[in-house]
Amino acid sequence: MMKKAMPKPSSANKPRRTSHNMASAPAQQPTLTVEQARVVLSEVIQAFSVPENVARMEEARESACNDMGKMLQLVLPVATLIQQEVIKAYGFNNEGEGVLKFARLVKMYETQDPEIAAMSAKLKSLLLPPLSTPPIGGAITAS
Repeated sequence: MMKKAMPKPSSANKPRRTSHNMASAPAQQPTLTVEQARVVLSEVIQAFSVPENVARMEEARESACNDMGKMLQLVLPVATLIQQEVIKAYGFNNEGEGVLKFARLVKMYETQDPEIAAMSAKLKSLLLPPLSTPPIGGAITAS
């Protein structure tokens, strides 16, 4: 009797391991203590003062011309990349999702830790342009 060779299983039936599948696994979600969050937040803020990153942010801001829509299109992606470069060393994925998870973690600690709250405010000031608010009543007077 001759044995029949078993057909090889189709790779289409096997779940493929991709970075997306692994990143969505709960075991991959980083958790930081308050102290670790302070360190990472400090490193993120420092990353924005590296000359290369300062130049990247200035170029994006100049291209946006203080238009909020263009700021979201041009400045936010650069800022996200700068943050990703730092936080990936702490287990956050190297996509926008990692920055969002880090931001949520920082927001959670803001209420518990005044140092994190202050650093978070500083980071926001680096990302967002200064908003000029009209005087109360909205009337602008010429001097």
